[in-house]
Amino acid sequence: MTIRVVVADDQELVRSGFAMILEAQPGIEVVAEAGDGAQAVAAVGRLGADIALLDIRMPVLDGIAACREIATAGSCRTIMLTTFDADEYVYEALHAGASGFLLKDVRRDDLVHAVRVVAAGESLVAPSVARRLIAEYTARPAGRPAPSADRLEVLTARERETLLHLARGLSNAEIAAALVVSEHTVKTHVGNVLSKLGLRDRIQAVICAYETGLVAPSDGGAPGAPSPGRGSRTPAEDRPGG
Repeated sequence: MTIRVVVADDQELVRSGFAMILEAQPGIEVVAEAGDGAQAVAAVGRLGADIALLDIRMPVLDGIAACREIATAGSCRTIMLTTFDADEYVYEALHAGASGFLLKDVRRDDLVHAVRVVAAGESLVAPSVARRLIAEYTARPAGRPAPSADRLEVLTARERETLLHLARGLSNAEIAAALVVSEHTVKTHVGNVLSKLGLRDRIQAVICAYETGLVAPSDGGAPGAPSPGRGSRTPAEDRPGG
């Protein structure tokens, strides 16, 4: 099945470059390029895109607002692309409904990988962004109550184990090995965790695990980022010295 993509960036050379990279890949079709958020929203609705690559800072309608409209309107999933990794952009994008967040210096292969991962229903955040995200949530600044661990009581013991492994960065295959079950069973557990806790994706599941105290930063797991292709860590973390 072909993944239909809309690429939105107010810099023509940037969006054309991303479009060329994606068009060269089998199973990916760039159905439109947009110079601002409003054009992106219109193109997604008109062409039935599966993925929208959105720059954060665009005229008329910025990427965050466009992401929010796209997430509300239908099934198209969004990946935010920006040169900025400031915390406020990450939180705004995730709260707006983004399923991915990458910096514009992302490698060609990682960009393609991100599109495929998000189109498959998973979530993906650049490593540096994931670290910032978890650090902010675990800090729990004054004025924002920490969710109670009671929230997890709706989960079975095996579902809690699955959530724990998700937060530590394990892939479905690794979780299956740890629990001595099939990958299909793990997918069922993950789906149950998201459904019971009212979470949109694995990124939110990781945040929930940290917020409720199921996992602490000192536990030694990955910084709240599931493995490439299955969650919020990109292949950049797997590079030598990365």
